[in-house]
Amino acid sequence: MESKPQVEMWQRFRMSSYIDLNRANWDDRASAHAASPDYAFERFIAEPDYLSEVVRFDIPLLGDVRGLLGVHLQCHIGTDTISLARLGAVMTGLDFSGASVAEARRLSTSAGNPMEFVESNVYDALQALPAAGYDLVYTGVGALCWLPDVHRWAQVVSGLLRQGGRLFIREGHPAMWSLDEGRRDELVVDYPYFERPEPLIDEDDGTYVATDTAFTQNTTHSWNHGLGEIVTALLDSGMQGTGLVEHDSVPWEALPGHMERDEVGEWRLRDRPWRLACSYTLQATKV
Repeated sequence: MESKPQVEMWQRFRMSSYIDLNRANWDDRASAHAASPDYAFERFIAEPDYLSEVVRFDIPLLGDVRGLLGVHLQCHIGTDTISLARLGAVMTGLDFSGASVAEARRLSTSAGNPMEFVESNVYDALQALPAAGYDLVYTGVGALCWLPDVHRWAQVVSGLLRQGGRLFIREGHPAMWSLDEGRRDELVVDYPYFERPEPLIDEDDGTYVATDTAFTQNTTHSWNHGLGEIVTALLDSGMQGTGLVEHDSVPWEALPGHMERDEVGEWRLRDRPWRLACSYTLQATKV
């Protein structure tokens, strides 16, 4: 039987291993994402009121954020962070990929929205950012799947928020994440819905935006988290749920061969889209 120090050593090694692999993957893709028309850097620079498609979708539920001090966790190259700033929030972005943070800083300066971008693993955010320092924590689509422990994430969110502060997250739905995106003939549940200790290990030399770049860092570790697990983690961390809306669409072609794109850039099932929740918006307030 392993001793406690041995177990703790293995856990630290495992944590470091998945973070290093995932960071290398995102570092490798940051410049290609910034150059892709899908992230619209040129429009952000040319049009001072331009907003990302993701944030435009969020506005009806997000509401008025003018004057709020906000932090965007796992902000990637900053387009959603800048969009929130253009809506009037005073934003800080945080991401573990140094290459992504560099692109976010470059864009924010070029687009006339200079702001702070911090390089940090989200689990270390309370060491990199002021505790109880924010009115708003925002997390966008495709973030939670890179974290092995949703309870630890919820504790970070609660720790960053002032009393009465709000979490806003739109994320891919765990029901959609459990489907095999490689099956083009039918929808097949093949991956865990609930959080599991073991990661899903993937080898993919592509990415989700239009680019001709050849990538070399292609191994990732990811995890799913059930909707109940996410809500419970927030409740256990001193948060009170204030809203949960499930959507039949998601901002990228998550299930190739099964989806079609609408006029605002969202993707949903081509055949009877009401069968599947593809994303959700969850809001909670720190008690």
